[in-house]
Amino acid sequence: MAQTVMNIALFLLLAWFIAARAIPPRGVRMITTAELKKELEKQDVQYVDVRTSAEFRANHIRGFKNIPLHELPKRANELSKEKEVIVICQSGMRSTKASRLLKKLGFKHVTNVKGGMNAWS
Repeated sequence: MAQTVMNIALFLLLAWFIAARAIPPRGVRMITTAELKKELEKQDVQYVDVRTSAEFRANHIRGFKNIPLHELPKRANELSKEKEVIVICQSGMRSTKASRLLKKLGFKHVTNVKGGMNAWS
């Protein structure tokens, strides 16, 4: 009986952990790469690619600034908290983390690109 309760508790904890990572961060707008193509025409937007420098050099979208995720806490001051920030990575996982971080740091308008560079064509 105790083992069953423990298994159920572990399963629920694991399910919560997975769901928490999959659910978009509160206050972050989610867009597709098709929608991003329209957004790239905007002038007053900051475009940030949070992949590694090597990934960025290999392939990137013109207009995006490379700030690797691990550097973002130190380099967030390079961005305006008042302007919209559109964040991309390779698959959408790192940009989701970056979006959460930017919201915690007080950025008002954060947009995450679903599917990242994998979905960009």
